This record gives sequence, C-alpha cells and structure tokens, in this order.
Amino acid sequence: MSEYIKQLKIQLVGKVPGVKFRDISSLEFSILREGFPEIRVRDERDYVIVKIQDQTYKYDKWYTKPEHLAETLRIYFTKQVSGPA
Repeated sequence: MSEYIKQLKIQLVGKVPGVKFRDISSLEFSILREGFPEIRVRDERDYVIVKIQDQTYKYDKWYTKPEHLAETLRIYFTKQVSGPA
C-alpha cells in the first residue's frame, strides 16, 4: 500500500465518522459509508484519482496532501447529508 493511501485512510478515519474501507489493490481502495455512493481512490504515481459515481477527479499529489484530500471528502459527505442549500 502506498504511503499516500495509508495517510489518507488515517486522516479520513479522524474526519468522517462511520467510514469503512475496502482494499482493491495496493494502490486502490473504496470508501464506504451507509447511504452514500461508493468512492474509489487510486494512487497513480504523481496523481491520485477519485471516482464518485460517474465523476472522476484527478489531484496532483504534490499540491494535494492526504490531509487536504481527506478534508475535501469530509466536505463532500457533509454537503450530501445536509442537502442543497
């Protein structure tokens, strides 16, 4: 498992209650939370790819540290729970 993936999981556990992980490979895992679509995260050398349903997001690991991506995903879960404003 890549160091980026390990750190991201650690950050997510602390920021998003009720989150579960399923390892797909050493470079990819799923984030599962009841009532939410599955999120796939894949480490691709200089980038991390996040797939939520039919949307794909590509983050440069140089600029997007694990704690920053964890915060982005926390906001995603928060906005989905509260619904549109």
